[in-house]
Amino acid sequence: MDLTFTPEQLAFRDELRTWLAEHGPAGSLAPEPDDEDASWEWRREWQRTLAAGGWAGVHWPTEVGGRGATLTETAIFFEELGRSGAPLPADVLGILLAGPTLMVWGDDAQRERLLPTILSADETWCQGFSEPDAGSDFAAVATRAVLEDPDDPTSDWLVTGQKVWTSGAQYAKWCMLVARTGGPPAAGGTDVAAAAAGAATGAGAATGAAATGAAETRPKKHQGLTY
Repeated sequence: MDLTFTPEQLAFRDELRTWLAEHGPAGSLAPEPDDEDASWEWRREWQRTLAAGGWAGVHWPTEVGGRGATLTETAIFFEELGRSGAPLPADVLGILLAGPTLMVWGDDAQRERLLPTILSADETWCQGFSEPDAGSDFAAVATRAVLEDPDDPTSDWLVTGQKVWTSGAQYAKWCMLVARTGGPPAAGGTDVAAAAAGAATGAGAATGAAATGAAETRPKKHQGLTY
């Protein structure tokens, strides 16, 4: 297997290196603050700088603000980011997980509403997978999601349950949530689905692929979400 970069990949790398030299730690990027909240805002501003340069979601299609980068070019992006000493974008979960999921499973209204705010870091995402009594064992997930109107598959999902170890929940607008849509594990209810729920702000999500309802967050680093 020939692992030599193609001329196109080298051009991608060189363009990125030039941009990072101007905008990254060797250029205009200020040092990271020590304070946790200030550090978060610093990373959010850095992501906005990336977005303005077209580098926030390189693997996203061009029609939704990305560069349409290949897998190799995406690997080059992260390698060069580390090489320059630049931080990751603030909303890595949104860029790598939520955005691509919405592109495949979201409807047009959801993509139009949510994708731009992911790239700009105006609304960030956290991940609600682990639970107090389940850890990261998906088979033991107890958080429930039920349709507000069981006869209307486009109605909102109502979520009850608790998540733990939810990094960044205190800053997030949305949570990528794993919840059980069937019965409890002991009753053979094995249906588990992912949805989006309002996180730190308790905001309602878009109809259909998302959940509604408030979520209470614990302060600072060791986060938990209770719905």
